[in-house]
Amino acid sequence: MRLVLTLTAALLSATVAFAADTEGEITKIDAEKGTITLSDGKTYKLPGEFDVASLKEGMDIVLSYDKVDGENLIADMQLPE
Repeated sequence: MRLVLTLTAALLSATVAFAADTEGEITKIDAEKGTITLSDGKTYKLPGEFDVASLKEGMDIVLSYDKVDGENLIADMQLPE
């Protein structure tokens, strides 16, 4: 029984997403990989159908992201007006 609980806990923790918010300046855009890098040095994955052309290096943004399997997946983004 203890083994079943341990395995269940391990499986759940492996697939849990952690939500967070951050803001910063875009320092790199990789349209091919669908990622951006912010001034914090972290790379964030853009949503699948995102228009990368609307982003520019040097732009300050605020975003919410989920950390899933070691990747920072953008859930919401606020661009400057």
